[in-house]
Amino acid sequence: MPTFIVFVLLLASSVSASDSKVSQDARSPTESYFMWLWHSRLYLYSAAALVFGLWFLLKKKSVSKDASKEKNDKVDKAAKKNDRETKEVHVSGVKIFYGSQTGTAKGFANELSEEVKSLGLPAEVIDMKDYDPDDQLADECISKSVCVFLVATYTDGQPTENAEWFCKWLEEASTDFRYGKTYLKGLRYAVFGLGNSVYVGHYNTVCKNVDKWLWMLSGRRIMTRGEGDCNVVKSLNGSIQADFLTWKVKFLNRLKTLAKGEKKSCSGKCKTEGSCKNKRKERQEEEKKASPQNNSSEDDLVESSSDEDESGLPDEKKMVLDVEDLGNIMNSVKKAKSKEESQRDGQMVKLSKLNGVQKIEDEGERREMITPALREALTKQGYKLIGSHSGVKLCRWTKSMLRGRGGCYKHTFYGIESHRCMETTPSLACANKCVFCWRHHTNPVGTEWRWKMDPAEKILEDALEKHQNMIRQFRGVPGVKPDRYEEGLAVKHCALSLVGEPIMYPEINNFIRLLHHHQISSFLVTNAQFPQEIRSLVPVTQLYVSVDASTQDSLKKIDRPLFKDFWPRFLDSLKALGEKKQRTVYRLTLVKSWNVEEMQAYSELIALGQPDFIEVKGVTYCGESSASSLTMANVPWHQEVVTFVQQLADMLPEYEIACEHEHSNCLLIAHTKFKMDGEWWTWIDYERFQELIQAYDERGGQHTFSALDYVAKTPSWALFGAQEQGFDPAETRFQRRNKSKDISGC
Repeated sequence: MPTFIVFVLLLASSVSASDSKVSQDARSPTESYFMWLWHSRLYLYSAAALVFGLWFLLKKKSVSKDASKEKNDKVDKAAKKNDRETKEVHVSGVKIFYGSQTGTAKGFANELSEEVKSLGLPAEVIDMKDYDPDDQLADECISKSVCVFLVATYTDGQPTENAEWFCKWLEEASTDFRYGKTYLKGLRYAVFGLGNSVYVGHYNTVCKNVDKWLWMLSGRRIMTRGEGDCNVVKSLNGSIQADFLTWKVKFLNRLKTLAKGEKKSCSGKCKTEGSCKNKRKERQEEEKKASPQNNSSEDDLVESSSDEDESGLPDEKKMVLDVEDLGNIMNSVKKAKSKEESQRDGQMVKLSKLNGVQKIEDEGERREMITPALREALTKQGYKLIGSHSGVKLCRWTKSMLRGRGGCYKHTFYGIESHRCMETTPSLACANKCVFCWRHHTNPVGTEWRWKMDPAEKILEDALEKHQNMIRQFRGVPGVKPDRYEEGLAVKHCALSLVGEPIMYPEINNFIRLLHHHQISSFLVTNAQFPQEIRSLVPVTQLYVSVDASTQDSLKKIDRPLFKDFWPRFLDSLKALGEKKQRTVYRLTLVKSWNVEEMQAYSELIALGQPDFIEVKGVTYCGESSASSLTMANVPWHQEVVTFVQQLADMLPEYEIACEHEHSNCLLIAHTKFKMDGEWWTWIDYERFQELIQAYDERGGQHTFSALDYVAKTPSWALFGAQEQGFDPAETRFQRRNKSKDISGC
């Protein structure tokens, strides 16, 4: 391009020069000048174009250079910003503390740890008993870590054993002036509690206290406290596992926000004149109104439940209330809450016409008793679950008698055929959490029936089918007697003592009638917490009441009942038992170092209920359980049980020791009315009982009968002091090789 412009200029110059020479002599100087400009116009235009072209090229290079420099500056600034953000860590890690008794909180802690690690953040699971808060907790305030506390509430609202010291220190520090109110300032924490709402006065007490104490020491909540409920009826999400899952999702989302660097919340004094603050408050109010249930405690009314709430309510924090006004406010809140609960209960609960157990009116609003987690746990333990709240299991004595190796103590005491006995329950729920629970507290607990309910006909049909299927598995098994196998398929006895509290089932009377209709005897065990249900119960072959302790303190310690008025209920249940005309039994479970020293108190309870029989049995040790401190040291030797029974019988003028089953570590004390002409008649005439109960049903309960109307003579080998010690000589005693003496029984 520049070469072409120069060529044009040279050509124009030569032409212009020749023209000027021709006409120079004929014109004046002025005319010659203008003529020269005219003839040189092409040259001038070309020169101007050349100048403009050069200027344009130089300008373009300058702009390109500036743009490149600006771009490089932006890249450098972005790189520096990224480096700065990379170096600035907002969350260094997550420390998960757990206080667990049964292992649930520990399992949740490990589960949460894996989720946190999947986000690329380090996580550490810490047992509270291995952590010294006095030396270490303050360090968490400056370490940029997030602390999570998963704590369970144990007996009487107390922390679990491994969390006792941590909670004690935290409580004392929160009120100790030497630590100060800002001792944990900078600590970011979240709390999730594990509790059971059936314990009305102690529901999730520990998690509420831990949350409060940390807040009092200026710890910063990163999110609202979570409360898991083992009571599937009132659990917001159907089970404690679902409650934790819901809380965990919220926590992980909150953790992601913190890890990116949380922006400071608006104070309301921005150019928008606080509109963002107002919108947030309006949104929170709408969420509260839309919430279907509100399980918040009264503590939440006087302290914020999350850091976000604190930042959004600066004015409320400055507000000063008179003490009397605060009292009025709390009273009004209690009344409103009580009114709301009563209205809800009034819509959902009615009294059963069958036996007085409270039931939910709307079947569609009830939940199933057996949650997926509970189903998995019970299935692993060998239970065959029926419907939504029942189960059946094969007793080890059933298996033993199929092989001709002896029956259980009920065979010795009352003449049942162990291989024809079905052990089942129409209610897996219980109102106690006994320290010697065979099921390690995997079954649900409750004080009233608030679950979905299966019909009695369906429960019995499925129970018989599943029991027979388990018997069929022994077909052809070496050692199983063919005649016993065939007999075992026809159920003759039913022990309603598998697990839980069968008397809680609202259709229990119908279930018992169905058993008798199928010519099956009924042995029902209750934990003495439902006196009205005992009174309204139809006649059973034999009615048991568990008397695990003889004083209020020891009963609370051993049975750990849910009812606050457990002791009046216990005494009233014994009185209700004494009003029954059919066979009644006290079942005493001896726990060494717990209840064997209460001889006089036991004799007074026996006088209260006047049972026909008293079974005294050494506690069965079912393995180590984190839910109980029971060990093999608490299992009494058989001779220790014998000594206790002899001393107890001496204090009871109308009772004597009748039978013994050494293999089960069990003895039977019987009322002397069953000793006729010097011989014991503790066995049961089952055919006679079926005749009596049929006549009773046909006459609408007008034809009553007593325990003495269906007795049978006790064989000599079953009597106390016999050489056989309760082992049927028709059976073959089997001793396992290289095994110490079995003192635990069944």
